[in-house]
Amino acid sequence: MTFRLPPLNSLKAFEAAARHLSFKRAAAELSVTPAAVSHQIKALEAHLGVELFERAGRGLKLTHAAGVALPRLSEGFGVLADAVNRMRPQPDNGQLTVSVAPSFATRWLMPRLHRFFAAQPDVDVRITARTRLINKRGHDNAVERATVENWLEDSDVAILYGHGEYAGFRYDRLFPLTLAPICSPQLLQGENPLQHPRDLQSHLLVHDDSGALYDGVSFWDVWLKAAGIEGVDTSRGSHFSQPVLALEAVSDALGVVATFPVLAAPDLAVGRLVLPFDLQVPLQSAYYLVCPEQSLRRPPVAAFRDWLLTEAAQQAVQ
Repeated sequence: MTFRLPPLNSLKAFEAAARHLSFKRAAAELSVTPAAVSHQIKALEAHLGVELFERAGRGLKLTHAAGVALPRLSEGFGVLADAVNRMRPQPDNGQLTVSVAPSFATRWLMPRLHRFFAAQPDVDVRITARTRLINKRGHDNAVERATVENWLEDSDVAILYGHGEYAGFRYDRLFPLTLAPICSPQLLQGENPLQHPRDLQSHLLVHDDSGALYDGVSFWDVWLKAAGIEGVDTSRGSHFSQPVLALEAVSDALGVVATFPVLAAPDLAVGRLVLPFDLQVPLQSAYYLVCPEQSLRRPPVAAFRDWLLTEAAQQAVQ
């Protein structure tokens, strides 16, 4: 059976009158006469087959049916008004909000962001840190979409680490990632110098837990398998939720971490950190720029995307 909605004007007249408990004040809000409000409400009562108001002295009182419906109806008009407003052309205030993981922000984005400022001086950039990563295959689509929407709730774009499965969004792969052990140069010397992957048995393993669910195994397990090394207990060691924390720990010679060399590039360049072994394992996951398709219509978003992809292309050839 098809349910026919009452006329919108009747619903609007009822919502205003119920909220004010006054036909007169509702009429003033809607720029009509009190008689017109009364007529619309009578038509609505006839359509629904229920009474909506009771006279209470010189005022009005809602019936049970009206009281139950009012909150949802007010909410519905609010949602409808917001939807219509979103369809109108919006003035662009030049503001750009970017959601990004703290490690990528501090280790890769921030050292380069001054170039975007120079190229787009009128864009007001706001960086929002997010810590929930989306990097596990086999996510339920609804859960994955809800997580991406959470990152984009108050942002124009997001930079996510994952496999690039973001249905319903525009996404661009930034650059390929590799995985390798990283440590302080102090560990290459001393009582147990780190010279061969087997020597990891004598050193504390530091875990970057942002990759703990990389296809169901830890980063250390991924690298050791590729290196053909057995007998290293990857269940031991210290755990950190973000690569930036793990890198700070190993810079103090706490141990060795398996993570992305790209995030350690500044420290590797000056020798604060080193790659003790040659093997870097290519990963299927990467960093992605993700945004709703319609966001690219905004000049600040389009400019940021173009700039970021250019910077990423330069990173990929280094």
